[in-house]
Amino acid sequence: MNVLILGSGGREHAFAHSFIKSPLLSKLFVAPGNAGTDQIATNVNLGVTDFAAIKTFVLDNNIEMVVVGPEAPLVDGIYDFFQSEDLKHVNVIGPSKQGAVLEGSKEFAKEFMQRNNVPTAAYQSFTKESLKEGMAFIDTLKPPYVLKADGLAGGKGVLIIPHASEAKESLEEMLVGGKFGAASNKVVIEEFLDGIEMSVFVMTDGDSYKVMPTAKDYKRIGEGDTGLNTGGMGAVSPVPFADAVLMEKIESRIIKPTIEGFKKENITYKGFVFIGLMIVDGEPEVIEYNVRMGDPETEVVLPRISSDLLRHLHAFAKAELSQENLTIDPRSATTVMCVAGGYPEAYNKGMEITGLENIENSIVFHAGTTVKEGKIVTSGGRVMAITSYGNDFKQALKKSYQNVEKLQFDKMYYRTDIGFDL
Repeated sequence: MNVLILGSGGREHAFAHSFIKSPLLSKLFVAPGNAGTDQIATNVNLGVTDFAAIKTFVLDNNIEMVVVGPEAPLVDGIYDFFQSEDLKHVNVIGPSKQGAVLEGSKEFAKEFMQRNNVPTAAYQSFTKESLKEGMAFIDTLKPPYVLKADGLAGGKGVLIIPHASEAKESLEEMLVGGKFGAASNKVVIEEFLDGIEMSVFVMTDGDSYKVMPTAKDYKRIGEGDTGLNTGGMGAVSPVPFADAVLMEKIESRIIKPTIEGFKKENITYKGFVFIGLMIVDGEPEVIEYNVRMGDPETEVVLPRISSDLLRHLHAFAKAELSQENLTIDPRSATTVMCVAGGYPEAYNKGMEITGLENIENSIVFHAGTTVKEGKIVTSGGRVMAITSYGNDFKQALKKSYQNVEKLQFDKMYYRTDIGFDL
C-alpha cells in the first residue's frame, strides 16, 4: 500500500525507517520530511495542517494510510476531516478531534483522569478573571509549584517554580501577559509530584491495545537536567527500573482505565497514546497525556519493535489489532540529540553537517535537516538523533556518544549525561 507520514522531525524519520522494512509497503511519502526521509522515501512539500492540499495528494497518489506525527493536525481534526465520503477508505493513524483534546487541553485531560479514576496530582485551573483565586491556591500548596499552560505550547508550556512569589509572578505573566499566547489563556496549577519520570506508549485501534516499549527522555538543555526546557535532548528504552510489578500497576491502574474511558465517553481513538508518568515511591501517577508518539522517544521505541509496525497499524482499519503479535527487541536503545548552538532560544540555520559517512553501528535519525546545493544542512534547533543498541543502556549510550563525536556542524551541542539518573 501507499503510505503518507505527516511531519518533519526525528519521529517521522523513525516511522519511515520502520515502514520501509515492511512487505506491505509500495510507496512511502513524507510531508514535508527532512534530509533523512529524503534518502528512503519521497518528500512532499505539504503543510501538516493544510488539509485541502493533503486530501488532493492522498487521492492523486492512492494513499491508503496516513500516519500523523505531530499534534497540531490531530488537534485541528484531521481524523474527522478524513471521515468524509471520498476519504473514508483511508486509514488515519491518530485520534479524532475529540480524542486529541486530551493533549490540546490540560484541563480536559485532568477532568478525564478524574472521571476514569486514573491517578494524577491534585490541581485547579484558572483564567485571567480568577487570577486572585489562583494566587490564593498557590499559597495552599507546598513548593515547588507546577504551572501548565492549558493549550498547546510546543512542549514548553510547563513551569516548575521553587518560590511562591515567583510562581504568582509567572501565573500573572501567563494569564495576563500572554507568555504562551492563547495556550496560556487558562492555566492549570497542580501539586508537585516528587519522583522519577518515565513514559509509556500504547497503540490502540479503539477496541484493544498493545503496550509498546517504555522510555525516558531528557527535556532540559543543560547537564544534570538544568536550564531551559527543550523538545528533548535524548532518550533511553527500556526504563531500567520499570520491572514487572511496576508495569502491572501501570497497566491495571492507568492504561486499562484510559482505553476503557475512551469507549465509555464515545471518544474515537485509533492511534498512539503517550502517557507521561511520575513514579512516586513505586506508585505511578499520570503527569500528562500526548495523543501521538513523543520525540525523541520514538527514536528509541520504534527501533525496539521487531515485528512489522506497518502491519500492526494496518490492522487498525478493521479494529483487528488484538490479532497482531507485537514483538520487542530485548536490547536497550538510546538516542542522543545534537542541537544547534543557542537552542532552545535563538540559533542559526543552514550550517553544513559533515561526518555522517563515518557513523558505524548506530542509526542516524534526521530532525532539523534539509538538502541545499547537494549538501545536508541544519534547518531546525534539534538537528539529528543518534540511536544505538546495547545489552544495557550504558553500552548503547557509549556507542551513540562515539558516533556523535564523528559529526560536525558549527556550534553543535549535545548533552553528555543522558541516563545520568538511572
